[in-house]
Amino acid sequence: MEVEPVTLTGRFVRLEPLSEAHVEGLAKIGVGQPFWNFMLYGEMNSVDDMRNWVRDIMARCVRGTDLPFAVIHLESGRVAGATRYLNIMPNDRGLEVGGTWYGPEFQRTVVNTECKYLLLGHAFEKLGCVRVQIKTDSRNERSQKAIERIGAQREGVLRNHMILPDGYIRDSVFYSILDSEWPGVKKKMEEKMIG
Repeated sequence: MEVEPVTLTGRFVRLEPLSEAHVEGLAKIGVGQPFWNFMLYGEMNSVDDMRNWVRDIMARCVRGTDLPFAVIHLESGRVAGATRYLNIMPNDRGLEVGGTWYGPEFQRTVVNTECKYLLLGHAFEKLGCVRVQIKTDSRNERSQKAIERIGAQREGVLRNHMILPDGYIRDSVFYSILDSEWPGVKKKMEEKMIG
């Protein structure tokens, strides 16, 4: 399983390899947003914070643990957010989809559904994954509902799983989709994007 930079294009979004060229667009939609409280990176209060975040995520790509994408909204041509593959485990043919966030105007739209559709399709159909996991903060009920809507199976909660930058000890809810489940999940997601 070789996970290499790739551009994934759908009807509504394009996922392109994250670069410093995306910093300004990401800062416009991400600086000062409350969703950072659920994530492992701390608050994003400036363009410099966003630049440091992008550099950190890109360094993970160089180490081979992550493959980050900027999400481009095709109709407007604007940066809508970011997402990535992480916890890449080639020997076990598995990875995680996560680190996902969108600007407020792109939340609860087809953007997230199509991003997950493109990422999952590439993982199962091109990379040959047998398992893709997704996790979220146990306090983030909106995220849990979104993950469940795409058809992922809730596996359980890892208690005291991570310590966030503000010192909060986070419980993480884990979900997964198996290769055998992907055809059904794919169909369900396609129906959502048509409807």
